Amino acid sequence: MDISVSDAKALLSDLVRRAEHGEDVVLTRHGRAVARLIAIVDHPSAAERAALLDVIRREGRAHAMSGPAAARSQDFLYDSSGLPA
Repeated sequence: MDISVSDAKALLSDLVRRAEHGEDVVLTRHGRAVARLIAIVDHPSAAERAALLDVIRREGRAHAMSGPAAARSQDFLYDSSGLPA
């Protein structure tokens, strides 16, 4: 939804409600977009972020250990004579 800044003044409560429900609200001045209203998403707490990072680190470390050795990681790019495949 595009609405001029001057019209938005009278409808601010409604526009905020619309943005909270996911509607794209763009404020315009002289027909040109100048601002957008967006909902603020609830961010996880510090403890939740720390727990998530622990899981990512654990899974990432396990995944990295199971892959090919770095010395051989580009072998598939070249043929037996060393030229690009």
